[in-house]
Amino acid sequence: MPLRVNTIFRSLRHRNYRLFFSGQSISLIGTWMQRIALPWVVYRMTDSEVLLGVVSFAGSIPSFILAPFAGVLIDRWSRYRVMLVTQIISMIQAGVLAWLSLSGGLDIWHIIVLSLVLGIINTFDMPARHSFVINMVNGKEDIGNAIALNSMMFNGARLIGPSVAGIVLATVGEGACFLINAVSYVFVIASLMMMNVTETREKKERTPMFRELKEGLDYTFGFAPIKHIIFLLGLVSFMGASYTVLMPVYAKEVLGGDSHTYGFLMGMAGAGALLGAIYLASRDTVLRLGRLIPAAAALLSAGLIALALTSSFFISLLLIFFTGLGMMAHTAASNTILQTIADEDKRGRVMSFYTMALMGTAPFGSLLAGWMAKVLGTPWTILIGGAVCLLGALVFYRRLPELKRLVRPVYVRMGILPEVAEGIRTASEPGSGA
Repeated sequence: MPLRVNTIFRSLRHRNYRLFFSGQSISLIGTWMQRIALPWVVYRMTDSEVLLGVVSFAGSIPSFILAPFAGVLIDRWSRYRVMLVTQIISMIQAGVLAWLSLSGGLDIWHIIVLSLVLGIINTFDMPARHSFVINMVNGKEDIGNAIALNSMMFNGARLIGPSVAGIVLATVGEGACFLINAVSYVFVIASLMMMNVTETREKKERTPMFRELKEGLDYTFGFAPIKHIIFLLGLVSFMGASYTVLMPVYAKEVLGGDSHTYGFLMGMAGAGALLGAIYLASRDTVLRLGRLIPAAAALLSAGLIALALTSSFFISLLLIFFTGLGMMAHTAASNTILQTIADEDKRGRVMSFYTMALMGTAPFGSLLAGWMAKVLGTPWTILIGGAVCLLGALVFYRRLPELKRLVRPVYVRMGILPEVAEGIRTASEPGSGA
């Protein structure tokens, strides 16, 4: 057992990552408190489901529009400085939200504008943070473990933050949730400032942004493994992850429950995601991780299809547990492989398309899910989403042997497969037909 614990937390031996992990763990609890309090205050102020959707859309749409441009800039700039600046601006955003709420001057247009601002911040923060992980763990050996620990951190906060937010909302009010979030950023900012950072970047002639954007597009969608991972991730985010939008309706109309039912469902999804993160953190290598991508997507799909066919509360809890596990495992495995095989000078652009696939498609998926639920009903909408994701997983699985063949020379060059013969190294060279 001690050996397994050491394996799970092995990335913490790197000082910079250890600092980031400790600061971000506290900050994410505040982030989840704001995520819970914001829809609550919107609905309390407006009694409008439409405005709930507008606020969610405002927070997500910047990722779809700006992510490719953000990736170009992140590959040009210091990823460490981008992270530091985005965390400081996020703290200011939460502080303004807290001040307006506590002073009684908060209006719905403030929330929409501030949600849009946070969406823009996240468009730069997410790819920079994902790309910087490799710098914090001093190479690619522990990158999979670090990404899994990030997921553990996120889902651990997902379990703690809403619980704390519920108590604070009931006793003090939503303004206190926003204030706690603003203060929590101090910890992650302090951890970043305490790091000893060395970013080595190959100096090259500065080219126009649109040329670098095209270079990133050609690289991301010209290399089949990266392209298919991002396509499947976008499909799962668009058709599968939108189930969370329908959970309040599912809890009330299908299960005949209330807000407590909804809370239990989302809590079980978070618990499943946390278990998936622990499993990924316990893996020693990125080898054979590729097969987990379609397997996890299939698990998510099966959970959604079965969820649509049951009206039992306890069975629903079990199914949504595996749905959350599948969603997290698919996302983290995709992240790990993308960062492992991406070229250093293009990683920011690759991860910006990852962000676009993961978050940029979500607002459109939520709108589609809402429309389908109104026309077809919530169970049919969840079932169709699961079936489409399952089809995508099967297509990816059929392409997996070819994708593994294309990735193998990359792993050879990186030393992940040191025993492979020189002939395979030669096969990876341009014009070899590999």
